[in-house]
Amino acid sequence: MKEFTLIFRNSNQEGERPSPDQMQKVLQEWMAWMTNLSAKEQLADKGNRLAISDAKTVRPGNLVTDGPYTEIKEFINGYIVVRSESLTGAVEIAKGCPILKIGGNVEVRKVVTPDDHS
Repeated sequence: MKEFTLIFRNSNQEGERPSPDQMQKVLQEWMAWMTNLSAKEQLADKGNRLAISDAKTVRPGNLVTDGPYTEIKEFINGYIVVRSESLTGAVEIAKGCPILKIGGNVEVRKVVTPDDHS
């Protein structure tokens, strides 16, 4: 089995933010989705949410700036690592993510290990 990181992005556009009721429903669906992945032994790492406000960006020349800020169009909200035989299988896992119901999206990327020469 290979590992794939699912990176969750949310939109920050006005009118695309979910209501508190929608967020409660999505949270319940999220917990069920994660429980299902774990039961199928597809969850390699439960990942973490990422802070929106406590962030810095380090650029070449040791230039440190605040942000990124949520004024941008979309921001990374968090990630998990899943197990799958293929990228196609990982994409199928991502299609079940509840973030898709509230305007978010999921980026799927293969984790490359030192012994992976592909």
